[in-house]
Amino acid sequence: MSESGKPVEIEPILLQEVGDALFETRPFSGTSPDALSGVERVERVKAPEGVVLVAPGDEFRYYWLLLEGEARAERPEPDGSLTLVGIAHAGEAFGEVPFLTGRTHSPFLIKTTKDSVLLRFTEDEFWSLLACCPSVRKVVMADMAIRLQAYQTEALHREKLVSLGTLAAGLMHELHNPGSAAKRAASQLRENLLRLQQMSLRNAAKQKTQEQLDCMRDLLAHALGGCRLQAMSSLEQADAEEAMGEWLASAGVENAFSIAPALVGIGFKQEELACVRDAFDAPSFSDALNWLEALVSSVALVCAIEESISRVSELVMAVKKFAYDERTPGKELDVHDSLQSTITILGHKLRTKDLSIQKRFAASPSIIKTRGSALSQVWTNLIDNAMDASPPGGQIEVSTWTEPGWLVVCIEDHGTGIPPEVLPHIWEAFFTTKPQGSGTGLGLEIVHRIVTQKFGGTIEVKSEPGDTKFIVRLPAKEAAATAN
Repeated sequence: MSESGKPVEIEPILLQEVGDALFETRPFSGTSPDALSGVERVERVKAPEGVVLVAPGDEFRYYWLLLEGEARAERPEPDGSLTLVGIAHAGEAFGEVPFLTGRTHSPFLIKTTKDSVLLRFTEDEFWSLLACCPSVRKVVMADMAIRLQAYQTEALHREKLVSLGTLAAGLMHELHNPGSAAKRAASQLRENLLRLQQMSLRNAAKQKTQEQLDCMRDLLAHALGGCRLQAMSSLEQADAEEAMGEWLASAGVENAFSIAPALVGIGFKQEELACVRDAFDAPSFSDALNWLEALVSSVALVCAIEESISRVSELVMAVKKFAYDERTPGKELDVHDSLQSTITILGHKLRTKDLSIQKRFAASPSIIKTRGSALSQVWTNLIDNAMDASPPGGQIEVSTWTEPGWLVVCIEDHGTGIPPEVLPHIWEAFFTTKPQGSGTGLGLEIVHRIVTQKFGGTIEVKSEPGDTKFIVRLPAKEAAATAN
């Protein structure tokens, strides 16, 4: 008991010395003096206002009966604040719950808020009191039931707040990437539209034949046809871009190797572009292809914005499903498309750190059954973490393959690795090694929960300096259709 510099009087007394005051208290109001033969001596405590009777972490040692004054119980919170648990007034008792439930140490701060006089019973005296006095026992048990109910109600309320806080923090974590991608794409689109307008005005000044107009109309229809293209591995994409660049350069197209990736990315083949080469002279062909690349780049940016907004909408729907337990029909999902969409969303971060992604899509088939969009959250978190861990100019590998019964996805980076002492904690909520304000500590907890609980899969991590792999295994045929 802390005295806080104030005098506290503690003296052993015979219980009968405070008989009149004792029988006016709630626990002893129905007790006769003869029934107190089991307890003869107790300690009387005279404590001024502000004295700490029980500090957090103290061992529970006494059952307290407040004869005069007032005492207050508060629970310390992680942020240093105190939450009121209860107030005991004159004539009331406290401290029975730990003895009756087996708790050994106090989570509370209990102190007097007025000058007080208390009786304190040791644990042995408490049990003797319950044995000898049925009326006291009845009140003590009723008090315990009321307090336990209050504890349970408060615990349930706190659990709901924790769940809400976790959900809100996770939602903010997930909204950051598509929000940033949409903003950056919109900024780039503004610049692209200005370039497209300038090139359109330059091309409009030249007369076009019907053959030229028909050819450009077909290419325009292709460019505006949509965003959903088959995902290619890094090697396939690099080969296609190299072949396109060489073909354009051989035809005298300005910026041939710069515009080739955009044309390949939207799905153009050399055969489709042959009509432009045949219908236009060399300078006009170069202008037409650069105009087409500006248009294609603009379409790609619009697709990125659309994908980002769709991701935001999916996250909002996920919150709605969480709140209302909505049941959605199952659907088939191509994991390669899901990975490619995530890489597209995070493309700006790749460019900022000058990172490259090596894709090795070898899983066949790459289709799983799922509900909702939870899987995209897994790829977003794992790839984003790999980007954070990678040094500038580094490379990230995204690989897929199949094993008996499983579709496997591996995200690999070549950063400093995860220290051995950190590995056991990476799946814990709110655990993060990032600087304050840079991470919520929820990303990997979300990943683990989605993969294991919603899909019935597994996730493991292998890490050493220079090489970290997160390996996700999803049921290949019957992926758990409960992902929301």
